[in-house]
Amino acid sequence: MELHVVINGRKDLAEQLYQQLRSAMESGRLAAGSQLPPSRLLAEQLGISRKTVSDTYTLLTYEGYLVGKIGRGTFVSPRPIKAAHKQEAQDLACAQSLARWQAIPSPLRHPSLEGTLRYEFIGGATTRAQFPAEQWRRCTQDALRRLSQAGSFYSQPEGLPVLRHAIAGHVAFSRGVVCTDQDIVVCNGAQQALDLIARVILEPGSLVAMEDPGYTPARLLFQAQGAQVLGIPVDDEGIEVARIPDGVRLIYVTPSHQFPLGMPMSEARRKALLERARELGAIVIEDDYDSEFRYEGRPADSLQSLDSLGVVAYVGTFSKTILPQLRLGYAVLPPAILAAVTKAKQLSDCHTATLSQWALAKFIDEGYLQKHIRRCHTVYAGRRERILQRLQGDLAPWLEAVPCTAGFHLAALCKVPVDIPLLLDLAKKVEVGLYSLHEFFHDHPVRAGLFIGFGAIETLDIDPALDKVRDILRQIT
Repeated sequence: MELHVVINGRKDLAEQLYQQLRSAMESGRLAAGSQLPPSRLLAEQLGISRKTVSDTYTLLTYEGYLVGKIGRGTFVSPRPIKAAHKQEAQDLACAQSLARWQAIPSPLRHPSLEGTLRYEFIGGATTRAQFPAEQWRRCTQDALRRLSQAGSFYSQPEGLPVLRHAIAGHVAFSRGVVCTDQDIVVCNGAQQALDLIARVILEPGSLVAMEDPGYTPARLLFQAQGAQVLGIPVDDEGIEVARIPDGVRLIYVTPSHQFPLGMPMSEARRKALLERARELGAIVIEDDYDSEFRYEGRPADSLQSLDSLGVVAYVGTFSKTILPQLRLGYAVLPPAILAAVTKAKQLSDCHTATLSQWALAKFIDEGYLQKHIRRCHTVYAGRRERILQRLQGDLAPWLEAVPCTAGFHLAALCKVPVDIPLLLDLAKKVEVGLYSLHEFFHDHPVRAGLFIGFGAIETLDIDPALDKVRDILRQIT
């Protein structure tokens, strides 16, 4: 290896070398286990005598910084790094801002591989067993070939034209979205789409209305940008539009599959929401995160398809349909905010990785996406049905499912008083990951219950897991 050592003049050569090597080891620049160059080689590189280097190595070995291994060489000893004093958060001028960011919770944060429980009911996660690895590999190989033929330039912030075209066709077919390729901005997941839209619309103190209960990461994002978020209650038809106050400039809703309760927004309520947005001059974000999976009734068209005024920003994701780790999403934007969001995307990260964009475009064009959705639909429908059977059966004394027709999570409300934190804690001890509805409420009274995702748990694991939940409920109620 090469060392960054500078010898100045011809005086105190051994001292200069000693101090620089010791400093590098104490600071961690020379990590424990690193091999130093042979004394002859280092002496030649520095233009000093081999004896000077050998004597320095000997002294550092005596002090415990180095260790010699016969036949192998000289290595840095494992020893604590002497860290220099560095500024702490409270010492900085931005301490108040840092404290505010550090205080933001991390709802719905998925566990690490090491922290995953045997039976996991977390929402937003898909089953790896259904991931079409071979088809995705072929699409990625094609993407690599395309990249090798492309110039060494940054790509367009709004996304590759071929992917925007594929997305336009997909959302028109599956969700009735009315758009052209030029209306679409490709993002790193739906969360970035929400962030970009909020950046160009909100200012400190701006009013945002969103469903309560609702998608907590969206609320936290809006608040982090200085907005005042107002929780608007929901009923069986969706958000109560009449309770959206004057002054609101952004409205966030999940009309196809209300998050987290699950009911769809009625057509009358959708029309009322669009009219209220027109009155306010507000933009409506329609987060359509998992409505490709519908199990009952005729698929409802998107809210965007009813929008003749250009007030709806439709946000979608492939994290729920393919795999969360891919971090691919998009926004279909009304003309009024399209240019501003595109500029915000360019300033934020230039563009989403083109390798994954090329791969996804081919994945859609080859029909792999629709095949994958149909395959997952069958799997998720079976899991959903089994959970509903258990909620209507031996779990019925404690829990009642909220009616929903789409997605791969459902909500179950408590019919009797249940200590939910205790239930979650005891379930975790028997390797069952359960999640409360509590964290999704903001301004309005909490309705006790469970948020049950069935994307990640295998079908054969549902009954053993719910058996454990039933046994715990018997113990604590």
